[in-house]
Amino acid sequence: MKDLHRKSFQTRAVHAGERVPPADYTPVATPIWPTVGYVYGSMDDLDAVFAKTKPGQIYLRYTSPTAMAFEAAVASLEEAEAAQAFASGMAAIHAALLAAGARSGTSVVAALDVYGATFTLLTGLLAQMGVNVQLVDATNLYEVESALKETKAIILLVETISNPLLKVADIPALAKMAHNHGASLLVDNTFASPYLFRPLEHGADYVIHSATKYLSGHGDVLAGVVATSKANKERLFDLNKLTGGTLAPFEAWLALRGLKTLPLRMRQQCQNAQRVAEWLTTQPKIARVIYPGLPSHPQHALATKLLNGRGFGGVLSFEIAGADRAQAFRFMEALQLCLPATSLGDIYSLIVHPASSSHRTLSAEERARVGIPEGLLRLSTGIEDAEDILADLEQALAKIG
Repeated sequence: MKDLHRKSFQTRAVHAGERVPPADYTPVATPIWPTVGYVYGSMDDLDAVFAKTKPGQIYLRYTSPTAMAFEAAVASLEEAEAAQAFASGMAAIHAALLAAGARSGTSVVAALDVYGATFTLLTGLLAQMGVNVQLVDATNLYEVESALKETKAIILLVETISNPLLKVADIPALAKMAHNHGASLLVDNTFASPYLFRPLEHGADYVIHSATKYLSGHGDVLAGVVATSKANKERLFDLNKLTGGTLAPFEAWLALRGLKTLPLRMRQQCQNAQRVAEWLTTQPKIARVIYPGLPSHPQHALATKLLNGRGFGGVLSFEIAGADRAQAFRFMEALQLCLPATSLGDIYSLIVHPASSSHRTLSAEERARVGIPEGLLRLSTGIEDAEDILADLEQALAKIG
């Protein structure tokens, strides 16, 4: 502001130090831009930004420089043309479904054992909007193709590694199949992360992440992101602008900071999960262990082929023999290091009871259909020493008789 020194004390208190001209240097780390609006040198400049003939910022609900930095980083890691950030993973998956064309009268084919909130989004909200949703076993390619053909679906939605049953989807085959039937392939890549797998390289159209999980990795930010083409990004941007699911600057900064250590964290988490899974298979109180890194896993060969040879993910599920909900809870309460808390992909080891948490909104019949019994637990290994995790599991198992 010109002649600010001539203004009153009250006015100077409001405006002093603000809108400083750009400096001739660049910060090493991306700064946080906690501003709602922006001032331009002329109204013509602002008008050009509104018209999209000139790049620039307008309003925080649209985006922020911090969010754009996070988007650029994710796009690079996913080998995508662009990415769009959201305030949560569910906001991201909802927007991706809408951007791909989910409307009243259209059909969506989705994996039966998707994340519980995704299941409810599909069978509840989208179904109420008039979208026909058909759930299939995504590992059964014949069943998937039959559903695509029968429903004339415009979208096929799968998870690279499903939550919590850890089924591995054959993304290259599913992409070819979806495109042959005129459908877009949407892949939730949260469990694998781009460290292990990049679906766009194998034909996917949209790659979705709950960035709350492995991408940020520290359990301190809620965020989502979709990596895709530039054209799809424009659709996602416009949807986000209207529905208000924008990732705030501070959360974008936390997610970007966490992203920098993704390879280091994932390496340790994959190693820990493999070690824990192998140990659990030797325990008589454990009825079954589900982990793609075990030769007993139905898609072990496929996972070995697809997942970059860096590991099989940091999540495993296991079932306590003969356990009901009360017994599963007692085991979780006996743990001292592994935390009975929601989320996954953290630096901390986290354990949940899917039937009462992520898949709580499903009826008992739906959980039985999906394959989630009361004795099933999902463990997301952190970056602690694997031997300490094993010791904690061992002492907790000893306490349940």
